[in-house]
Amino acid sequence: MVDEKAQNNILDEENGYTEVDLSLAETATWELPAGTVLRPSLSSWVPALAAGSSAIPVVKATALSTDTGAFVDVLTSLVMGNEPNMAIYDVRCSDQVYAWIEIDMLKRNWALYAQRFADGAVSGQVSTLGEGDADWDPPLFAVVGDMVIWQVMPSITGTKTREHSFCYLWHMGDHDAQSVVESPGRFATPPAISDTTITLAPRVRADKGIFYGITAYNLNDNLATTVDQLVLPQAVRPFRAVYMGNRFAFSIEANYASGGLLGRMGTYIGQGDGPFISLVREPYAQVAGKDNLYIIKSRASYFVVDTDRQTYSILGATNRCVDYGEYPASEGVCSHFITFATVKDAKTGYPSTVTVRSFAL
Repeated sequence: MVDEKAQNNILDEENGYTEVDLSLAETATWELPAGTVLRPSLSSWVPALAAGSSAIPVVKATALSTDTGAFVDVLTSLVMGNEPNMAIYDVRCSDQVYAWIEIDMLKRNWALYAQRFADGAVSGQVSTLGEGDADWDPPLFAVVGDMVIWQVMPSITGTKTREHSFCYLWHMGDHDAQSVVESPGRFATPPAISDTTITLAPRVRADKGIFYGITAYNLNDNLATTVDQLVLPQAVRPFRAVYMGNRFAFSIEANYASGGLLGRMGTYIGQGDGPFISLVREPYAQVAGKDNLYIIKSRASYFVVDTDRQTYSILGATNRCVDYGEYPASEGVCSHFITFATVKDAKTGYPSTVTVRSFAL
């Protein structure tokens, strides 16, 4: 429980934060086909879902090179079968591994696969990392280096709702995955990778009630070491969380009847008992940045917050983007901040392309 006075709201002039001109430099921009959705990546290849050129497959697994601007199709067929009810559900990649989920949209059976990846192409044998049915949600997962890390959680509408959730880790070349984190209930946030840590939000203190522990684990020892943890007030569920510069950057997407400061909607930067730097806006996506710079999405645009200089600036969305603006394809500590937005045609007013922008940090 943190008192509401233990915050430094960047929009409150009394707290010393001032608005300044944007200092980020846009270094590159690319135009991709309408319907493309980028996923977070720390590598030079950004994974993406794109609309298929035909009914089978309805969704393609693709990747964008931020070095060359090449946009390539990674998968040409589905492991589960090229039937109308089969689809690619989600993708992630690094410079070494491409991982994806395939799902049967009728039966809701799913499977998580991975394959060696380099220079925009997969090679070698496909590894099946996990499989499930309608009682288990398709995994939330992340890829870094030669590792794939994913969460398996019971569906809230299935017959396994009382089962525990597990986080698994697999290295390229391993025969089996290893279970690294167990949660007595569903994880609250997707896994978020930043530098040498990964942040999860398992249930903790199950004997005392519903508590979520935002926890940073060390990637270098396969999550054996807990780097830091922040246990939220009872029943307060985080929306997104990542560990940056020895502090958590996390968000709460609802106002709770209790819980003090951290039971209020907004994005927070801090640890322990605070104080916390806060942005009292509805959160939309994960936080990214570098050193003392934090980039926080707020509806159509972004707040670029410098906690060292106590300043903030506004990064506006792409011109003619649709109402929900841009979304980040970066999370945690990064050298370039990547965004993507669906853009309307200047003549017709209909969505026509997806504009991707890169900003040097």
